[in-house]
Amino acid sequence: MQALKSAGCAEIHKEQASAGNRARPVLARILERVTKGDTLVVVRIDRLARSLSHLLEVIERLEATGAFFRSIQDPIDTASPQGKFTLQVLGAAAEFERALIRERTKAGLASARTRGRVGGNPGLRAKDPAALHKVRLARQDGYTERLNETAQDWVPHVRRLRPDTAWEDVLSVVNGPLPRERQWTQSRLLRAVNAYVRDGFLPETVLARAGRRKTDDRPPSSQPSRARIRH
Repeated sequence: MQALKSAGCAEIHKEQASAGNRARPVLARILERVTKGDTLVVVRIDRLARSLSHLLEVIERLEATGAFFRSIQDPIDTASPQGKFTLQVLGAAAEFERALIRERTKAGLASARTRGRVGGNPGLRAKDPAALHKVRLARQDGYTERLNETAQDWVPHVRRLRPDTAWEDVLSVVNGPLPRERQWTQSRLLRAVNAYVRDGFLPETVLARAGRRKTDDRPPSSQPSRARIRH
């Protein structure tokens, strides 16, 4: 906190979530509020981003609104030429890392095939319950991580508009500033919202009925079941 005060920050926010595998609701609200000329300052970049790709995504979001990013303990300040150069180097490093991982994966699979090894998890092939449970947890964690990468695109809108606004209208607001390749479908958005409510990152009230519509536009998973009565 003292480092941020010494840097002259007008507002100081603290994210309670851990850096590794949690959503960033405070960051999402900050990115929603920043305007041209603002600077987002952090003590270290690992206090902001879970990965290099996530850091670059946040900085791109700031640059799109004319805002800047600065890390006190790292040589990154997008308001300076040196900081911009560092950012370009980081971007190149991220792309190199992705390419290296792809090549290592391909090489590992090819080597395993030459030794006659069958791909996959032996426990899964045997349908072991413990192995299946681990896979389900891993998939859930992976899905949450992917949601965290895009949380700033949709969480602020859902938090602000629901439950007073119908889901299709929320979807229009979410997709408004996004390029076509990053736009959401309604079913995908509802799945994301349900996941964040389940994990406690969004309040359950966002799944309530929208008061402005006569139809029940809650996600199917949250609608009460109705029994058919035969006469």
